[in-house]
Amino acid sequence: MRVTIILAVLLPAVLCGDHLSGYEEDHSHDLSLVKFGQLCSGNPTNRKRGCDGHGWGCGHYGARRTHGRHKGLDIVCNDGAVVYAPFDLKLDGPAAAYRNPTALQTLINDGVRFSGEGLCVELFYVKPDRYRGSLKKGQRIGRLLPMQKVYRRITSHTHVQMCDESNPTNYF
Repeated sequence: MRVTIILAVLLPAVLCGDHLSGYEEDHSHDLSLVKFGQLCSGNPTNRKRGCDGHGWGCGHYGARRTHGRHKGLDIVCNDGAVVYAPFDLKLDGPAAAYRNPTALQTLINDGVRFSGEGLCVELFYVKPDRYRGSLKKGQRIGRLLPMQKVYRRITSHTHVQMCDESNPTNYF
């Protein structure tokens, strides 16, 4: 009797499911499938910045900072290295890490906001060749600014931050 009741309730739900109606979801823009291509020359695997032993903290999302938590992910990139488009994208304008930079921080307070693959991203510590337009995956965005002049002995890096401040780690 119990089996009959369970089947009577479940069978209509199964028969009306999307998989039998011919409907299939389009997963071509499933964000969990998006992966960033190489960001910096000299770092083909997008190696993440670990923890620096010189008081500069760690590069992972959520790392402790003096004023809260780290809202992005740091990808190792040498000063002056070429920074590449990680996927086909649209450049949406400038982005800056600091609202009120010190005199030294102004040397690296540049970056670019871009969108593509259903994502909106801000890339800091980069001098872009331009702030508007479109780029194909692998094309040059610009060059990494001189981090060593501002933060001596830090692991030089670009900071990848999602526009909504969500965790970008799974895209790498």
